[in-house]
Amino acid sequence: MSLITDISSQAAKAANQLALLDTETKNQVLRDMANALRAQKDFIIKENESDLAAARENDLASSMVDRLTLNDERIEAMAEGIEVIVSLEDPVGQLRDITDRPNGIKIRKMRVPLGVVCMIYEARPNVTADAGALCFKSGNGVILRGGKEALKSSQAIASVMHQVLEQHNLPTSLISVIPDPDRGLLMELMQQRDTIDLIIPRGGEGLINYVTENSTIPVIQHFKGVCHLYVDKDADLEVAVNLLLNGKTQRTGVCNALEGLVVHQAIADEFLNLCAVVLRQEGVKINADKQAAKYFDNATVLADDEFGEEYLDLEIAIRV
Repeated sequence: MSLITDISSQAAKAANQLALLDTETKNQVLRDMANALRAQKDFIIKENESDLAAARENDLASSMVDRLTLNDERIEAMAEGIEVIVSLEDPVGQLRDITDRPNGIKIRKMRVPLGVVCMIYEARPNVTADAGALCFKSGNGVILRGGKEALKSSQAIASVMHQVLEQHNLPTSLISVIPDPDRGLLMELMQQRDTIDLIIPRGGEGLINYVTENSTIPVIQHFKGVCHLYVDKDADLEVAVNLLLNGKTQRTGVCNALEGLVVHQAIADEFLNLCAVVLRQEGVKINADKQAAKYFDNATVLADDEFGEEYLDLEIAIRV
């Protein structure tokens, strides 16, 4: 039996056990996981430092290094994220669309776990905790295949979650991390249709296309997700400037960072003059249409088909 076949088979077996857990038990396990992440943050950060050292040695882009980085604040955010999942209603067992047929038969639909979800993602170690907790709450086993850049960090986070599973006499294979980033193993993983029920790729368009084209398992796709801010003619311009700065400059390397600004022509003169000042102070590179470019020093003028890029840097596209 190959490594991938063994991992997926064990996950499927464990998922059958998880599907029978009651809500309070699942919530208690998740609470313990959140607290364990907090308690072992030093261990996680130490393992993360190994990934960061390799990233710098390989000259990874600053946006990628930022995505990789874990610190006290980000580990706390992971723990709090798990606690939010605890607060969510348990979908397992919910009934809907209950109808009575003329012959007396009662028809109802019940929400049940899918079985095993495979999450394929890039250099985002926090996804390990997010996906693991979401799948656990919804009664699904999960197989996590993260980018090689975050492997040590992902394994550290998973090992902390495994300790909690063992404390509750639950199989650690409920949250499995593929330990080898070999792309050949990824291809094999996407063929495990007998044991994996759904694949969710989380990352750039190239990753989404690769998984969609090669998987024999159903795939949830999202493709492009370039975030824009639209400022309408009736907008509060102070609020708009604050949103612009927060979205563009707080963390440029995350997938929900602001990449485009669209401004109503009626307030373009007033608002873009404000933008020119604050974006210059933050060192943001400006790409714009002809109408917007005149408000900025050294703006690059874009053609209509050049908008919609994901910069993941101090760079933005602006159009009126």
